[in-house]
Amino acid sequence: MTTRIYWFRNDLRLSDNRALARACRQATRLLPVYCHGAAFGETTRWGFARVGVHRRRILRATIDELSARLAARGSGLVELSGPPQDVLPRLARAVGARDLSCEAIAAPEEDAELEAMRAAGLAVDTTWQSSLLDPSGLPFAATELPDVFSAFRRAVEHAGLVPPAPQPPPADLPPLPDLPAEALSIAPVPPPPAGESDPRSSFPYWQRRFSGGEAAAHAHLEHYFARRLAHTYKATRNGLTGIDYSSKFSPWLASGALSARAAHAALKQFEDDHGANEGSYWLWFELLWRDYFRFLHLKHGRRLYRAGGLAGAGVPPHDAAAFARWRRGETGEPLIDAGMRELAATGYLSNRLRQVVASYLIHDLACDWRAGAAWFESQLVDYDVYSNQGNWLYLAGRGTDPRGGRRFDPARQARAHDPDGRYRALWGTA
Repeated sequence: MTTRIYWFRNDLRLSDNRALARACRQATRLLPVYCHGAAFGETTRWGFARVGVHRRRILRATIDELSARLAARGSGLVELSGPPQDVLPRLARAVGARDLSCEAIAAPEEDAELEAMRAAGLAVDTTWQSSLLDPSGLPFAATELPDVFSAFRRAVEHAGLVPPAPQPPPADLPPLPDLPAEALSIAPVPPPPAGESDPRSSFPYWQRRFSGGEAAAHAHLEHYFARRLAHTYKATRNGLTGIDYSSKFSPWLASGALSARAAHAALKQFEDDHGANEGSYWLWFELLWRDYFRFLHLKHGRRLYRAGGLAGAGVPPHDAAAFARWRRGETGEPLIDAGMRELAATGYLSNRLRQVVASYLIHDLACDWRAGAAWFESQLVDYDVYSNQGNWLYLAGRGTDPRGGRRFDPARQARAHDPDGRYRALWGTA
């Protein structure tokens, strides 16, 4: 009899979960686990919680929904708290398991966790599954990934690559192993934090429609495409506030409650039913950007996490007082302050404003891009390690951007995207 642990990471779903399906085929008994890792109790070097209230609240809803789905199939979910490399080997010993399955995440901390578990004697089996396209099917090796996104996109489209169809959930889950008391008391999980619900939010995750989890994700896909919003996506995607100006897929993609392939399959069905246009194409374009940041990690790895990024330059300058004002929305620049207040109050910010406030921190306040990346990691309900790192490097000119950095002029951005000042007034900065 083979007992195997399945460790849910950023793949909090049952459908289109190839790593889980593989584990089900390999195990006689399977123990699904979620680990609230060390990051949940950490304070960053910049002086704030690494995982803030908004991220913790939406994650709690996502895990609860996943747990219910597992229970409905005769299984369950064990939650642990603490560094995975410490608590998972202890759990494995308690239940008599030597094998652990999980998705592959190509980021330094996540790789280090797996190396430590292997060193502790666990046989770890990983499956790459977070991207739309399979790295092995690209028209070049990951190490030869073009250093400019447009070249990557053209190569993919010229090759006519078609993402694999999403897979259904496993027909059956192996039964749970016996769980001795010591297995359930390894690391108790603290209660979720309380938080305010701000009615101004563009992603009100505390409402049922926008809550975490696979059911809400697929309901949102259906709702979005039924209203034919994909046809207007490119025209509206730079909006600053509201529900429908952008797709809002990202929080579910970030937690893995929704797979990129499921989102793409829904998009293609929409185009088959209603026709393709520039708007629907741009959703594909953005899914490719998401893939590109993942594949950059396969090519460059830890180099993306150096102070100088791929440029290899020294430590960026930093003004701690200016950074604190930026975080609080007290820079005196109305559009910047409005964006930063929205982020702190809701855990969400439009894509356009993410670029504008990040640019302001780097290029106008001369602060360390890593501090800004850490604040986004703490706050965003759709935080994604690949996209967050890639975007901040891009704006700082320390990634693959051929222009060597992007500065967004706040006054010009306000004129273009908030000409009547409604957004600034909404957040009290007009």
